[in-house]
Amino acid sequence: MKILLVEDEEELSQIVDRGLRKSGYAVDKAYDGEEALSYYSVNTYDVIILDLNLPEIDGLKVLKFIREKDKETKVLILSARNAIEDRVKGLDMGANDYLSKPFDFLELQARIRNLLRMAYVQHGNEITCDGLHLNIATKMVSFQDEKLPLTKKEYAILEYMMLHKGQVISPERLLNHTSDSDADFFPDTLKYHIHSIKKKLADAKCNKDLIRNVRGMGYKIEEGNE
Repeated sequence: MKILLVEDEEELSQIVDRGLRKSGYAVDKAYDGEEALSYYSVNTYDVIILDLNLPEIDGLKVLKFIREKDKETKVLILSARNAIEDRVKGLDMGANDYLSKPFDFLELQARIRNLLRMAYVQHGNEITCDGLHLNIATKMVSFQDEKLPLTKKEYAILEYMMLHKGQVISPERLLNHTSDSDADFFPDTLKYHIHSIKKKLADAKCNKDLIRNVRGMGYKIEEGNE
């Protein structure tokens, strides 16, 4: 999953960025409203974490611009403005959630997971497919109670595909949602990671054809691919 973190306090931004990356998210960082809209104009994000007190263009104007073009991307306001009027205004303008500073990182993680469940019609932390279990809270994948030793990148790829099971996902879309915008991650590298995931599924006696290559279109994961 890919997150745009818009926060002008550099130290806080770095702390949140490290925590999100440790949790397996791909993260782009913007330090002002203009930079945020620049990132937004060329990338697709699963969640945008948005401060309100931003240089150049303030957070509410950024939110207004996003909502005029896009009703689907989940936006979580993270702000020191904690008056009830500010929270109400942010939510009324289209934010999906509002978390006041100071905050606990565990709560931020929980709210992000909740937004992802809303986005992908997922009513719990666990996703299953042909006996494969993936938990978006613990970032663990298992088959028949045996944990699969996936890397962070492999987990991110598998998580995105399982959240979209039944859909053909192009390599470009898969790369966009699992990599930072400045990462050197190419289609050949994606093929390597897909191959590695399939090998680990096979080693665990899980259906090795769970992930299918749809020629000329991308990849697809669905139950019953035997």
